[in-house]
Amino acid sequence: MVAYRTSYISLSGIREAVSHAKPGAIYLGLGQPDFDTPDHIKEAAKSAIDEGYTGYTPNMGFIELIDAIITYYRRYDVDARKENVLCTSGASEGLHLSFEALVNPGDEVIVPDPGFVSYRPLVHVAGGMPVGAQVLQDDDFRLTPDTVAELITTKTRALVINSPANPTGAVQRFDDMKAFVELANDYDFYIISDEVYDRIIYDAEHVSPACIDPERVIVVNAVSKTYAMAGWRLGYTIAPVDITEEMLKMHQYIQACAPSVSQKAAYAALTGPSDSIDVMVHEFRNRRDLILKQLDGIADCVIPQGAFYVFPRFHIRDTSLDLAARFAQAGVIVVPGSTFGEYGEGYIRISYAASQENICRALSIIQEQLS
Repeated sequence: MVAYRTSYISLSGIREAVSHAKPGAIYLGLGQPDFDTPDHIKEAAKSAIDEGYTGYTPNMGFIELIDAIITYYRRYDVDARKENVLCTSGASEGLHLSFEALVNPGDEVIVPDPGFVSYRPLVHVAGGMPVGAQVLQDDDFRLTPDTVAELITTKTRALVINSPANPTGAVQRFDDMKAFVELANDYDFYIISDEVYDRIIYDAEHVSPACIDPERVIVVNAVSKTYAMAGWRLGYTIAPVDITEEMLKMHQYIQACAPSVSQKAAYAALTGPSDSIDVMVHEFRNRRDLILKQLDGIADCVIPQGAFYVFPRFHIRDTSLDLAARFAQAGVIVVPGSTFGEYGEGYIRISYAASQENICRALSIIQEQLS
């Protein structure tokens, strides 16, 4: 008999969607940039290997990387110290550690719905109960303070915010963040702020709630999206000292340290030239505009302000799972909205981390399937 905690979770719907692809299918499903890691970052990793940085590192990470993270977050007016920063194996570990450090059995964690697929399972693994906060198309899929306020109970332990958001591309405003922090202080819970798309943003400004009250916020970020380093598995958290100390305990036993070579590469990413980010974001904006034009007339679609996803609702009665299966059979892989929560039903997540040529081909196939 297996442990009870695994009975609450299932395999990722994103991976399941991709697993049904037929040969030659166009992938508009996975959430990683289709750009190569910039050369100066790869060269830093090669140098790290040649220089012998292949062993364990300090549990919290190389001090120079921690300093670079602190400097990086000053752009968002977040004042952090070395004791606040923990380097992790991707943002995934950062999220896991955050829930494990905060959540006791029976505690409630408010999560956006639709929202990233990992939140609910990780809350369950920690023994908590995820509570879905509906994000509405009429609100451009932003999480609203009023929605959160209605869900707060005496069991509320944390609120998860993801901005820019997966799967919708929504970006939270400063006033929203300020209100969330005020609620956290009034009702004594923490905010877990998933900021992995912080630099992939188009028509808005990124706001970290940690700039408002760092003692109420755990920031989770990574180099995965911004620097096209998804496979390098290097993330980090910025959290109050007492929470960081608790996360460090678990990090020591389940991971020991983030990958040494990836830490050196991440340092080069955070301190080196950023022109590759500008190039990537410019191309993502063009692709976003292209895909919105192609979807016009066949789907309702909010203009995403960040990340690299659109989340359309098509004008048909099929479930999102059936619709995604139909597109997959025709050669286009997308992710059903129900994968992201109860309120994602009726929507499809389309990633535009693909070439403009493939986007045009894929949307042509989708239009044929709907005609």
